[in-house]
Amino acid sequence: MPRGGAGSVGRFGRRLVAAFVDWALCTFIASALFAVPLPFSGQAGGRSYVVLLVFAAENLLLVGTLGYTVGQRLLGLRVRSLAAGAARPFQVLVRTVLLCLFLPAMFWDGDGRGLHDKAAGTLIVRT
Repeated sequence: MPRGGAGSVGRFGRRLVAAFVDWALCTFIASALFAVPLPFSGQAGGRSYVVLLVFAAENLLLVGTLGYTVGQRLLGLRVRSLAAGAARPFQVLVRTVLLCLFLPAMFWDGDGRGLHDKAAGTLIVRT
């Protein structure tokens, strides 16, 4: 893989900002569709798991069909399979489940791949 530019491994900062964009978008969707209180609204949220479910659905649908989420697209990132071009549906499912568990995404190797990407056989590259 190239060290920089298109096709290089997406660095931590870009991936983190993309994840924040996706989480914020999913928070607003959950609030609009399922009346989940927004953070810092002063209301206790017993249904915060709904945001996680919307986040999982976004990842499954968008990464599975387009190869990226909204945040990843805005930051110029794409999820790819190590073996072939686009990530296969099973890879997207494994990656999404582990990403939603949060802990595997917090640990990465020397190449910058999170444990969720390693387990799924995927990586995030710049477009």
